[in-house]
Amino acid sequence: MNTNSTTKKLIQYLPGVVLLLMVFMTIIPSLSLAQDAGGGATGAIGDVAAATAGKPTLEEVASTAGHNKISINMTWTLICGFLVMFMQAGFAMVETGFTQKKNVAHTMGMNFLVYALGMFGFWVCGFAIMFGGALNPATLGGAAGVVGNEYVINLFGHDFGIAGTVGFFLNSKVYDVGVYALFLFQMVFMDTTATIPTGSMAERWSMKSFILFALFISMFVYPLFGNWVWGGGWLAMLGANFGLGHGMVDFAGSSVVHLVGGVAALAGAIVIGPRIGKYNADGTVNTIPGHNIPMAIIGTFILAFGWFGFNAGSTLAGTDLRLSIIAVNTMLAGTGGCLAALLYMSIKGQKPDPGMLANGLLAGLVAITAPCAFVDATSAVIIGAIGGVLVIGVYNLLDSTLKIDDPVGAFAVHGANGAWGCIAVGLFANGSYGDGWNGVAGTVTGLFFGGGASQLYAQLIGVSTCFIFVFIVMYAFFKISNKITPIRVPAADEVAGLDIPEMGVRGYID
Repeated sequence: MNTNSTTKKLIQYLPGVVLLLMVFMTIIPSLSLAQDAGGGATGAIGDVAAATAGKPTLEEVASTAGHNKISINMTWTLICGFLVMFMQAGFAMVETGFTQKKNVAHTMGMNFLVYALGMFGFWVCGFAIMFGGALNPATLGGAAGVVGNEYVINLFGHDFGIAGTVGFFLNSKVYDVGVYALFLFQMVFMDTTATIPTGSMAERWSMKSFILFALFISMFVYPLFGNWVWGGGWLAMLGANFGLGHGMVDFAGSSVVHLVGGVAALAGAIVIGPRIGKYNADGTVNTIPGHNIPMAIIGTFILAFGWFGFNAGSTLAGTDLRLSIIAVNTMLAGTGGCLAALLYMSIKGQKPDPGMLANGLLAGLVAITAPCAFVDATSAVIIGAIGGVLVIGVYNLLDSTLKIDDPVGAFAVHGANGAWGCIAVGLFANGSYGDGWNGVAGTVTGLFFGGGASQLYAQLIGVSTCFIFVFIVMYAFFKISNKITPIRVPAADEVAGLDIPEMGVRGYID
């Protein structure tokens, strides 16, 4: 009996004994290694003491702090660039949802292919033309040796920067990680511009002509105007050279991205002509409904999400705490645009069309893109609300009065509101941000906040220049490219649908 009881107890405690043995087997070799490494039982402690005995110098602390700051800025910029890249999915869904089922593969295909074509063109020469005059972003490191080179002409005793001249193919031994981060961030901005006309020219644009367009706008048109505003070009220097505020101010691209894309979309829609069946002989308008409203609304949400990267990311610095104000202003302006569109339709006795609500939200986002860093929350809502009404008015003007067929309202959203957003800087900038912008001392201040009209004049010059330059160049391009390869598909293909004739596959298999 006693023997059995003892055996049971041994069996009961055996797992605990085994566990203790395993712990000792782990600890004892570790202690031995510490003795070997440190020359004694306290070797491990001695190593820590030795490592902390020498205090870092002031220079070492400053170097580490500087490195960490640049790392934060670069990480922030890249992550925001990734967000903006994801907006391409939003554009694809919005445009495809607002167009017909028979053209799904074609519309999606253009929105997909513009990413690769645009990146290639921007890599070849677009980035060099746009930023070759200012290739040393201080927030991303400002590495010594990365020196910009701008082609300038002298007028009225002042230098007018026209285009950058270095950085083709990103080929330079002195390029550092900061330049590469800037390239990625600016490349996805350019892609937004390039994809806007795929909406205004949807359902009748030939793929060959589209390919020529994607290369042309990414290599030349977008980079040239971008240089004038963001690359140290002549519009940015209107303040330093002529005392017009801080020169053309566009924080995140109401003009550089959206107005350029919107005006190109307008020129393309005019040249290509309306879709078959859009207008009757007497001029009355036939509505051609989109095939998938849920797709368009989901795409709109994707765009709104990516817009935080678009606007807040344009600080190029995660250490610039202004980014929280920028993000909130972005959100509020989109809301203002959506609700203003709802109110406008209600006053007109119309139902709350989801398509117009989506365009109202997008209009508010486009409008706040230029002033997002320079205005307060109330101004952001007002700017967005004006955009939400403006988009409906401009869309109806083009569609019903001017007979310009723009299936998704690309010009009304991006063109008209890109212009409005830039003008809003000259009106609503409250003087709380932008000290030293474009080399001009003091903060950016608009007319309504005691800054006078000088900033507004600079904005009006910038908007006018963008419209005139882009429209003339893109109108001529579409006319000339039509001689190279037809810009418009054959009528029979347009009626049947472009998926098989242009893409070789159907978007949907019934």
